[in-house]
Amino acid sequence: MAAVMAALVLARPFRRGPACLGRLLRREAGGATCGPWVRGGPGTRRGAGGSEVLRKSLQRGFALSAGSFLVYEAHKLISGFAEVHASFKVEEIIEQADYLYGSGETEKLYRLLVQHKNSDDAELLWRLARASRDLAQLSSTSAEKKRQLAYEALECAKKALEKNESNFAAHKWYGICLSDVGDFEGIKTKIGNAIVIKEHFQRAIELNPKDATTIHLIGIWCYSFAEMPWYQRKIAATLFATPPTSTFQELVSFAENHSLKNTKCQPGFRILQKRASPGSSSVALKVAEEANLSQNL
Repeated sequence: MAAVMAALVLARPFRRGPACLGRLLRREAGGATCGPWVRGGPGTRRGAGGSEVLRKSLQRGFALSAGSFLVYEAHKLISGFAEVHASFKVEEIIEQADYLYGSGETEKLYRLLVQHKNSDDAELLWRLARASRDLAQLSSTSAEKKRQLAYEALECAKKALEKNESNFAAHKWYGICLSDVGDFEGIKTKIGNAIVIKEHFQRAIELNPKDATTIHLIGIWCYSFAEMPWYQRKIAATLFATPPTSTFQELVSFAENHSLKNTKCQPGFRILQKRASPGSSSVALKVAEEANLSQNL
């Protein structure tokens, strides 16, 4: 505030704008045109007097420029400190959030992160999306609250993507949350969102090929559509010109390609194999059935 007041005082000689500066220059050239400085009038001063006025005015102008520069530099310095402080604060919150997540403190985690729902940090936002979804999954959460949390989670994941499209976790949790919302909006919406969900999972894998969770999620996606009952396929074909589809062969190929590269994925894919058919021993039998069906068509 003191710097601003000083700047206003220094600026006083120039309040009348360019015209005042023009009169000062004319005084230096030979005299003023009005007031006590009028040529030939009482109190007329010329030469050295006019030069002195111009000199003092210019000094004040330079002082104003210097003052403005100092205020600007101070603002930059303060802004820099604020950004560093904000960065440290975000890191601290993320550290606390990861600790609570690892400890299974779902409600505490949600209360911590929901305070930062208006953050511009993608790392905070996708963690809030995950926490909201986890809270919705608790048996103690009411049906109405589950629905509210599902939509909140999707909105947070969407904001995380808007802030940083290259964040693999934002893509992963957007796909998960979009699938959850489909449970509240019916089969048409769920099937319609399926292709978008897979695209986000694939993008997440592109950004982080080592994330076992996303790889497993695509395996579940392939399994779900390969195992889809015939009547749901009919509905999908009626509602969409090109409905999402998959086969057990796609699942096997995907599993072979990724589980060999990432051993963390192998247990998950073995589970999918066991689930592939209640009356069959493995996905391989389903692949054989698909092959025989295609040959008979």
